[in-house]
Amino acid sequence: MSASVALLLAEEGEKMNPLLPAWPEVIIGLLCFFIVFGILGKKLLPSIEKVLADRRDAIEGGMERADAAQAEAQALLEQYRAELSEARHEAARINEQAREQGAALIAEMREEGQRQREAIVAAGHAQIEADKKQATAVLRQDVGSLASQLASRIVGESLEDSARQSGVIDRFLDDLEAKASAAQGASK
Repeated sequence: MSASVALLLAEEGEKMNPLLPAWPEVIIGLLCFFIVFGILGKKLLPSIEKVLADRRDAIEGGMERADAAQAEAQALLEQYRAELSEARHEAARINEQAREQGAALIAEMREEGQRQREAIVAAGHAQIEADKKQATAVLRQDVGSLASQLASRIVGESLEDSARQSGVIDRFLDDLEAKASAAQGASK
């Protein structure tokens, strides 16, 4: 069989030139080429162009959105910095105001303490003066009583009359105070 195929090919080879194709094949090939090219051009090419345009828009839009987001972030950053600066100034002002209020409160408390101390000292002096007067009165009575008893023993007569007794005692004590003040005046 291979001999018969070889013979058949040899006979046809003389009729056909392999470099020159047959015209019906060229026409059919060109027709198929234009049909496929037309289908591809009408169906596939617009969808490819659409995908490429969408991709381009997405990339460019993404870059624009990224630029807009970056600008917005920068604006927010500046706003936060301004607010932070304002908050720092406000905190410093509040701190200074608190310091001033604290100093005023301390001064007020010192004045109040000074007033209380002076009141306590004045009350103490008044109490001491009252105690001194009371002690002086008690001592006058005791000294008067002792002096009248002693005088009664020395004189031998009773000095029980209280008006007379009190007059004698007061004169005696006044003389003693006068002598004590004169002695103090001379020593100064």
